[in-house]
Amino acid sequence: MHQWPALFALSVWGAVQAAASVDVCFNYGCAASAEIRFADERLDEVGRLFSDTGDAERERVAISLAVAALHRIAGEQSPIAADRAGNFLDDGIDGRMDCIDHATTTTRLLALMADRGWLRFHRVLEPARRSRVIFQHFSALIEEVPPPWPAAPEVPAAAAGSVPDHVPLLLALCDCQNVIDDIPRPRDPEVSPPGAAGITAPGGRFVVDSWFGNHGEPAVILPLAEWLNGEGPNVQ
Repeated sequence: MHQWPALFALSVWGAVQAAASVDVCFNYGCAASAEIRFADERLDEVGRLFSDTGDAERERVAISLAVAALHRIAGEQSPIAADRAGNFLDDGIDGRMDCIDHATTTTRLLALMADRGWLRFHRVLEPARRSRVIFQHFSALIEEVPPPWPAAPEVPAAAAGSVPDHVPLLLALCDCQNVIDDIPRPRDPEVSPPGAAGITAPGGRFVVDSWFGNHGEPAVILPLAEWLNGEGPNVQ
């Protein structure tokens, strides 16, 4: 009789340990965050999106849908369900997400996909940045890779409520109302802005931009070169 509570506690602990967790951040510039736990059965559902991805193009379609599905699950456990496309439709609402929130969160979700072995044709990179006049925009970034596919990267788990190390840099770069466009465009093959090493020749690289849509909608995936040139839905 006395062993039952202990056995029950162990079984619950094991179930919790089996679930993956990711911190999502929101309220602009990762001002707030919430730890999201993904139960194995929910992850299995999302993972089935990758069951028929025999090439990189089909894998990108699955990635777009998987990002949407994982965001919807996160919206059940955090206020990000209130997020709307761009920055103005949800102005002042708890759970709103700007491009820094989306780039950071989607990069973490992509790392989760890689860790679970779903990504066979792509690897996850640091977020990309584009500069147009006085505006800065950020997005998660992947790179198409040929076989043999690399092992899933080890991504340090961020403590709940912590601000990722790269966010202060993104915030510094994203002083969108005051920044002077004195940095050569990232697509310039001769000069690369600080922190953007390797994105000047974007062959095989694609942004995974969840900022363009409402919460839970498929992420927009574009070739990096097109995105740097301003392509994407016209949202603000």
